[in-house]
Amino acid sequence: MAILERTKPSGRVLGIDADPEILERFRHKVEGTDYAKRLVLVCGNFANLSEIVKEQAFKRVSGVLFDLGLSSWHLEESGRGFSFRRNEPLDMRYSLENPLTARFIVNFWSLKDIERILRVYGQERFSRKIAQEIVHSRPLKTTVDLVMAVERATPAWYHRKRIHFATKTFQALRIAVNNELENLERALPQALDIMDRGGRLVVIAFHSLEDRIVKNFLKAKSKEGVIEILTKKPLRPSKEEISKNPKSRSARLRAALKV
Repeated sequence: MAILERTKPSGRVLGIDADPEILERFRHKVEGTDYAKRLVLVCGNFANLSEIVKEQAFKRVSGVLFDLGLSSWHLEESGRGFSFRRNEPLDMRYSLENPLTARFIVNFWSLKDIERILRVYGQERFSRKIAQEIVHSRPLKTTVDLVMAVERATPAWYHRKRIHFATKTFQALRIAVNNELENLERALPQALDIMDRGGRLVVIAFHSLEDRIVKNFLKAKSKEGVIEILTKKPLRPSKEEISKNPKSRSARLRAALKV
């Protein structure tokens, strides 16, 4: 909405999301407004960015914004098991066409593979013990089943930390289900390919794994002379913004100019 507002009267926006429900909600929001005429909404994965842009004949792109991860709607309203604070089925898919669910991972993947995703994607220090408890506790059907398994596998002091003890496990499963890091690695070079010179690439990441991928990509492209990095360090939200929107506290924004 903000981009549509700032690009009046003739700027066009192509919006891509893997979740059709997110798109439908936004479509209703702009229906009947001046924005609707300048907006193209596509259900798809940004890992296929070049293909989507070609299909939509969306030429002369002057900016690309990647807002990574899940939305508040996914956590609070989707009913797909993204939140450890709700008792919901272990799903965690953005697109329901995706055959892989969190329930399948915790019930059928090997201990070794579960331990790996908890360690790599969740950066979970108790990945081995949690993976062992998950395998021991099978079948797990709901978010509560998973939270209780994590609780049994971790020491009492870990439960008293500011960040909930199941946060990293849920993050790891969500990333694995939706192939988030690999999709980001595929999407970044495509963003530069579709943009005109002078165009800007902006990425908002919400955890260090995403941010590291973006940082390394921009650094490599800067050395090649393809871009000029506009943010030497990632921009972080101000205290004022965090007080208005607590969920922004982990956001990191990086930007670059195509030369």
